[in-house]
Amino acid sequence: MFCATFIYISTLFAMITFVHSAPVSETSVSVVNLDKRITHTGRGTWFEPGLGNCGNWNTANDPIIAIPESLYDQNGGSNCGQWIHITDENTGKTVYGRTEDSCPGCGSGDLDMSPDVFNQFAKPDVGVLSISWYFMPQGWAPS
Repeated sequence: MFCATFIYISTLFAMITFVHSAPVSETSVSVVNLDKRITHTGRGTWFEPGLGNCGNWNTANDPIIAIPESLYDQNGGSNCGQWIHITDENTGKTVYGRTEDSCPGCGSGDLDMSPDVFNQFAKPDVGVLSISWYFMPQGWAPS
């Protein structure tokens, strides 16, 4: 009886030890950019787009967004082409814009918007808006 119990407990302990220390392969790990789930708040300003950091030429008539340079650098430009949902905190109005550039002068919650996007909120002479925003899922586009 003692021998059988000892063997059973020893086997159970060995199995737990090996299972607990088993390595996890890299292919089973999924890297997720949690930033797309974060709602940022900051200042919304406008700029005249041209050749953006994402490598595309854009005009004032395109719905272009420049995200904070620190965020662009942190993500290695992986947000290029990703749509952003922007809300004017004072009016509640929402607009979508596409990430195509980075903004060196923006704080971590700020966005620079093309005239096409900014004008949907206010006239350019307003200059600065109080906004909140978040990334839409990769591949999503407004219909």
